[in-house]
Amino acid sequence: MQLHLSTWQEVETYLKRSTGIILPIGSTEQHGPNGLIGTDAICPEVVAKGLGEAADAMVAPTISVGIAQHHLGFSGSMCLRPSTLIAVMRDSVISLAKHGFDRFFFLNGHGGNIATIHAAFAEIYSDISLEAWDSKRPIRLTSRNWWDGKGVRELGKKLYGDDEGDHATCSEVSLTQYAYPESIKNVNFESRAPAYSGIYDADDYRRRYPDGRIGSLPSLSTPEHGRQFYETAVENLTVVYNDFLKEDR
Repeated sequence: MQLHLSTWQEVETYLKRSTGIILPIGSTEQHGPNGLIGTDAICPEVVAKGLGEAADAMVAPTISVGIAQHHLGFSGSMCLRPSTLIAVMRDSVISLAKHGFDRFFFLNGHGGNIATIHAAFAEIYSDISLEAWDSKRPIRLTSRNWWDGKGVRELGKKLYGDDEGDHATCSEVSLTQYAYPESIKNVNFESRAPAYSGIYDADDYRRRYPDGRIGSLPSLSTPEHGRQFYETAVENLTVVYNDFLKEDR
């Protein structure tokens, strides 16, 4: 059940049976010559929709711009400051908590967001403690990356081995190809991209990794692989989400 495709009456009805909500969060940044700029937002959005269907859960609109300053050397990349993303997450949670949601499951699609997500949780919990929010039961926050499940990691290793890489990975490109087959970009790569050797600012990134990839060979990506990643991620995360709802009851 997607929040933005629901009416307010449907949301009220949902809250009578569940107070959990899934919030996809990602990034808008370059993903190499054949990776879509929206990859890190598309992946958690697609998986979150499947998770919502499997767990009969509400899914919020995707927070699609994240922490990506080191990608700004590539056209089209967008970035929020950490303080801005923290504010967006905080205001999103407060808005939804006002209506009765109290279990917030952030599904992340970008490694660069992880530290800021945890900082946002600290800010929100501080608000709760310092301002004594009035809530039917304590608010709980958690986050998972769509690729966290053991099954997803094993599938990536089986399909790609070391060619999976660290950015513009074969698995995430495959998932976007499954989601948007009409937007597949056909690119011939001569070899795997340079391995990770550190990142500082945007200029440094562009110098170290000229085409945007890090250690990956996403010419191996296929929509069929993407379907497998989607199904495996949804299966893994359904268990995690349902366990999260049971906490502190």
